[in-house]
Amino acid sequence: MAKLNEKSLDEVHSSIDTTAKRGFFRKLLAFTGPAYLVSVGYMDPGNWATDIAGGSRYGYALIWVLLMSNIMALLLQSLSVRLGIVRGRDLAQACRESYPKGINYVLYVLAEIAIISTDLAEVLGMAIGLQLLFHIPLLWGVLITFSDTFLLLFLMNRGIRKLEAFILSLIGVIGIAFFVEMVLVQPDTGALAQGFVPSIPDTTALYIAIGIIGATVMPHNLYLHSSLVQTRRFNKSKVKIGEALKFNFIDSTIALNMAFFVNAAILILAAGTFYRAGMFDVEEIQDAYKFLAPLLGTKWASVLFAVALISAGQSSTITGTLTGQIIMEGFINFRIQPWARRLITRTLAILPAVFVLIYFGESYTGKLLVLSQVVLSMQLGFAVIPLIHFVSDKKSMGKFALKPLMKISSWLIALIIVVLNIKLVAEELVVWTDSASHPWIIYSIVVPSILAVVVILFYIILKPLVSRAKVKRSESYVHAGVVMPRISETIEYKRVLVALDFSDADRAAAEHALALGSKRAEFMFVHIVESAAAMVYGEESEDFEANVDEQRLKTYAANIAIEGYNITTRVGYGNPKILIPEYAAQFNADLVVMGSHGHGWLKDMIFGTTIEAVRHRVRIPVLVVKSV
Repeated sequence: MAKLNEKSLDEVHSSIDTTAKRGFFRKLLAFTGPAYLVSVGYMDPGNWATDIAGGSRYGYALIWVLLMSNIMALLLQSLSVRLGIVRGRDLAQACRESYPKGINYVLYVLAEIAIISTDLAEVLGMAIGLQLLFHIPLLWGVLITFSDTFLLLFLMNRGIRKLEAFILSLIGVIGIAFFVEMVLVQPDTGALAQGFVPSIPDTTALYIAIGIIGATVMPHNLYLHSSLVQTRRFNKSKVKIGEALKFNFIDSTIALNMAFFVNAAILILAAGTFYRAGMFDVEEIQDAYKFLAPLLGTKWASVLFAVALISAGQSSTITGTLTGQIIMEGFINFRIQPWARRLITRTLAILPAVFVLIYFGESYTGKLLVLSQVVLSMQLGFAVIPLIHFVSDKKSMGKFALKPLMKISSWLIALIIVVLNIKLVAEELVVWTDSASHPWIIYSIVVPSILAVVVILFYIILKPLVSRAKVKRSESYVHAGVVMPRISETIEYKRVLVALDFSDADRAAAEHALALGSKRAEFMFVHIVESAAAMVYGEESEDFEANVDEQRLKTYAANIAIEGYNITTRVGYGNPKILIPEYAAQFNADLVVMGSHGHGWLKDMIFGTTIEAVRHRVRIPVLVVKSV
């Protein structure tokens, strides 16, 4: 069972100190950042096709849908911020603490599918951008996107501020590109203003409007934002919590309005070029790129379009990976290295793209993009509805629970989103059955799956209303539900395993172990030989390094035993990540003491992190001692 005081994105949690900042603008700058990482999800390549289709077919008539979607997004992201700041939980953690294990596994699988669908759209968007700019086959572009797998790892190890700066620079590229496009297209300001008056010209416009909403409000952003706001450290008093909420709301307003500008610019670009020229059926991103240059009279229109597309894909794929880490740790309390998480997510996104490109050709990429947005639409309700429940709960939120007006507005938005997305899924289902050569497969597999998902959706709607057994309120309104420790004067360890690697860290590790165990305890000093021969031959290895290390360990232990300590030794041959936990179990140790190696991120990636591996393989405390 996961502990309730686990930290979301532990490696960057509370890493930005806001307490020392004075003055409004300095404080605002300290809190600025998380919303910009979230905003890229609102301008990712999955949005481009719906914006282009809406602008080319209906001119400026549907720009009000973008504005409405942006208002919805701002409200929902503010709820996500509220959950992260007040309760100190991300959305996935809150779900794990509130719903049964079986439901959480379903929610986790759905969230993972949404992450893969998001990444699929970003892979295709980047690949299309690379193809348009460098004229390479789309399949090559998809495979090239695999090369950015370790970019997130590099940026995360440089600190959350470096990651935010990188994303902000990409957003800047997108914004500048579309600002220039707006200058080139010179939109009709009168028609543009009229587009903010709500209207639905026909049923196809309704379909496109649903697609715009489904592509704009992204479920993974709600998980992401509730975690990222916890990277800021501030005092947990009611006043300071309120101040943090205010600054994060300003951050969200600015960032999401930038995303609105980009989406509106895409729609305006399509309206001011294709619709104006009578080209009402431009829906593919590739077609938009191809027609921009001749219609606007300059090749830079197409070049800027492709550059913005690549920047949108790259920025979105980084934040998608972060969200993958958040939901894996939050829902099922399982953590893997970020590079491994990135590798898995990108592989699962690339496989369907490669399959479609090989067997169906590049003409099907548009359909694949639409499919990814439909999948996202199905998952949206499973993020929005629990979020509203959590921030409405007075027991865990205290005075920061939603007020009646905000609660009504939130549920109204949830209702609109769920109904419109159900309609979108139903219409797509009809299209699939009409075009399928074997419709019985859809009726026997897809339809029952959708019905099961709907049943679970109703469960998460009704469950909190029926049972209010939520996480109990804590006095600080943060880290709710923390279990108080049993106070004891001393904890005496009786069997202590000490891992030595004959480095500077050994002295500190041995001193701490002997102090914690005292002379009444039994100690086992362990050293693992990692030579090539040891890796291959194991205990049969008798190379020079193994013989020297064994003698050195015995001498080391004998010198300490003179002082009255009960010490045995053991030399292992092979992988310390496996052997140390095995020896701890055989020795029946109640404490493992290890010295930190002090590697940087590059060495960790190449050589691995023994401490992390040992910690996850044992069920006893592991003390990591830094060398003096």
